[in-house]
Amino acid sequence: MREPVLSVRDLVKHFPVTRGVLFRRTIGHVRAVDGVSLDLAPGETLGVVGESGCGKSTLAQVLMRLIPPTSGTAQFEGEDLFAKRGAALKAWRRDMQIVLQDPYTSLNPRRTVGDIVGEPFDIHPEVAPKGDRRRRVQELLEVVGLNPEHIRRYPHQFSGGQRQRIGIARALALRPKVIVCDEPVSALDVSIQAQVLNLLSDLQREFGLAYLFIAHDLGVVRHLCDRVAVMYLGSIVETGTAEEIYARASHPYTQALLSSVPVPDPTVRRARIRLEGDVPSPADPPSGCRFRTRCPKAQEVCAEQPPALGLRPGTGHATDHPTACHFAEPPRLVRAE
Repeated sequence: MREPVLSVRDLVKHFPVTRGVLFRRTIGHVRAVDGVSLDLAPGETLGVVGESGCGKSTLAQVLMRLIPPTSGTAQFEGEDLFAKRGAALKAWRRDMQIVLQDPYTSLNPRRTVGDIVGEPFDIHPEVAPKGDRRRRVQELLEVVGLNPEHIRRYPHQFSGGQRQRIGIARALALRPKVIVCDEPVSALDVSIQAQVLNLLSDLQREFGLAYLFIAHDLGVVRHLCDRVAVMYLGSIVETGTAEEIYARASHPYTQALLSSVPVPDPTVRRARIRLEGDVPSPADPPSGCRFRTRCPKAQEVCAEQPPALGLRPGTGHATDHPTACHFAEPPRLVRAE
């Protein structure tokens, strides 16, 4: 693997749970992100997948320096991301941008498209001379498939897919190296999703972008991502290449997510796995393996010892990619008769 542009180790973000009105005291913590480690190489797309509430968006906000981490480290091109302050932090923001989930709320309805896409140039005037900004904004609109003559229109005059293209154009304005995509197509119709995903893929090839792509739809992730990290209750439970995850997923949670995705080969079917119970509260996660309360393979050791994210050689359940499960094994595909 190439030298990562973004390297995260043991990242933790806990939110305090308080009680009282006048004298508020902390009675616990919501463990939104709990020990996440990942690497993102230049030009690569890393998908982060999981159910709603597993900590994906919190991870994105911490990495974007929108909220502070509780502990852990993040290196951007070898420099401590969380140590940046003032001018150094402002300069770094040129290299890492975000596309938000909801195109209906992420754009200021009182500003024109030209003002929205051109706002990064106001914050970083060294990127584009003032007299050249209108042309640059029109070029960005054209790059994302919009009419550059619509620069004076407002967000309400565009469809949902067009609004998301505006958000992508804004993220591209400073020519970043990394874009965090926080479920950028989940609020769009299925036909529009494909268009936006194809656009992201084209932009990646044209500008050499690296994506941290957050989603809960495994079909979307398979279309775009080189590698996949599966999150459950604040922790990564399995990681590997897209091929390894989709063909040989070994964690029971990943297998359950994939069991609802159709297999392209009509002669092969994957047994449907239905998870029992609800996702535990991140304020009071289960002991040992956090997935054990819903896992069909759970045994006593799962309650006593948290499984490390790694390979399982010599256990009879060896896998070819890291998995946080004591009993990890590839799924069995059944050939239809």
